[in-house]
Amino acid sequence: MSNLLSWNFWFNLRPGALTLLPQKIFLIFVIALIFFTALFSYIKAVKNKGLYVKLWGKLYFFSLVNSIIGLLMMFFNYEMAPFLTMRFWYLLWFIGSVVWLFYIIKEIMKIPEKKQQLKKEKEFKKYIP
Repeated sequence: MSNLLSWNFWFNLRPGALTLLPQKIFLIFVIALIFFTALFSYIKAVKNKGLYVKLWGKLYFFSLVNSIIGLLMMFFNYEMAPFLTMRFWYLLWFIGSVVWLFYIIKEIMKIPEKKQQLKKEKEFKKYIP
């Protein structure tokens, strides 16, 4: 645990390759992101109309961009590129993903309001010739 709090752990120019267990976990995570990219792409193509179109698009781009970044990070770790294997990039990627997910969740929270608005609009248009 003290290693995670050290400056040398996060900003070492040559941190070395990931050990086997973190490498497998990271690989499984990237494969899951690729799977979700394909899933959200399919859902976005099938349900191209409706209230959730923007949400599926945002989830698709989130998983696509993060899977590409994950693949690049795995490649740099495999090649042991000095500057690009710093653990700092993993932390930066994690923080960026959390912020991006925060905005996606904000969009999800707006859906009930949009449903109410559509319901009111439909009710209003019912009486207009």
